[in-house]
Amino acid sequence: MLDGLDVELVTLDAWPGLPAPEETGRTFAENARQKATYYAGATGELVVAEDSGLEIDALGGEPGVESARYGGADLDYPGKFALIAERLRASGTQDRAARFVCALALARHASVLFEARGVVEGQVVLPARGTGGFGYDPIFFYPPYERTLAEATQAEKAAVSHRGKAFGELRGFLDRALRQP
Repeated sequence: MLDGLDVELVTLDAWPGLPAPEETGRTFAENARQKATYYAGATGELVVAEDSGLEIDALGGEPGVESARYGGADLDYPGKFALIAERLRASGTQDRAARFVCALALARHASVLFEARGVVEGQVVLPARGTGGFGYDPIFFYPPYERTLAEATQAEKAAVSHRGKAFGELRGFLDRALRQP
């Protein structure tokens, strides 16, 4: 997503043994800020971090910031889908509106320099459909494509993804910053 920019990208693999921070934020943006400032402070580098997940209106925004840990850290995605189906049935509503959200933060030391948010709107569909993508993609129906993101091609998903939108904003910010004298 950042190919072609005059920056050297380095992953956390360059700092073996660096523990991950606890994600205690109540929003995706808070978690992205926490991770970016933590890793920037620990490495001395300019750091981009993101937090993302699925929000379902009928479930009050769940799984939200708990998307990866929804139903417990050891529950696989088919189990998460079953839990969502159970909770949707219990809600008594037919509302299936949902969205994928990505918040990212760019930090140096303890300062956040830039933030972006990307969202893709859709609906929860059960049972799961498709084998592409990952995570909640098989239950996320994207109306313009008339299929789930797990049924979409990589190129189709990339064109509308929440991460793609957020990183597109970051790319624009970095491109402008790199062109300044």
